[in-house]
Amino acid sequence: EKLSTGTTTIGVVCKDCVVMGADRRITAGNMIMNKKYQKISPIADNLILTVAGVVSDVQLISKYLRSETKLKEIRSGRKVTLKEAANLLSSWCYSMLRGSHAIGQYLLGGYDKTGGIFNISPDGALTEHTTYVATGSGSVFAMGVLETLYEENMSEEEGIVLVTKSINAAMQRDSASGNGFDIFVVSKDSVRHAVDREVNTTV
Repeated sequence: EKLSTGTTTIGVVCKDCVVMGADRRITAGNMIMNKKYQKISPIADNLILTVAGVVSDVQLISKYLRSETKLKEIRSGRKVTLKEAANLLSSWCYSMLRGSHAIGQYLLGGYDKTGGIFNISPDGALTEHTTYVATGSGSVFAMGVLETLYEENMSEEEGIVLVTKSINAAMQRDSASGNGFDIFVVSKDSVRHAVDREVNTTV
């Protein structure tokens, strides 16, 4: 019997940065397999990746993407652009789903001259977002918060608050999301881990 999995990943484009967040719970069916898994990480000095799907698949793809972007930077003498990295990741997803049947969904956020986010689906479909996006089993709950509270040209602080509220809404209603969350911010100057929060469920 196939075991379902779930998560909540979110990206918000702000005035001078991109704010991205994800919960920490890993599930297999009704079982919580891990309560402290970080589903979001820097890929380069200007790129952040969130992951959802089969853990072994998304771990491998993340390592590949981090290595390939570093190699391209060394060879070209410049930073890899968001669009270049997104197209590379999209081509891998397309090939792997049809070959090794690897399954993963990714949000790739970055800051070149401006901020942006790409949603890469398990089948390799590539969608650009210039405002906000949410994926995973908790996205239906997060999206309501994003639709209501998002405004153009939000500051970094406002973006962090919005992502926090959106993830919290998902964790309250989606059983596959929970146990805490991480938020990263990427700007023209840096990538930083802005929020590292554990939700204590011990009685």
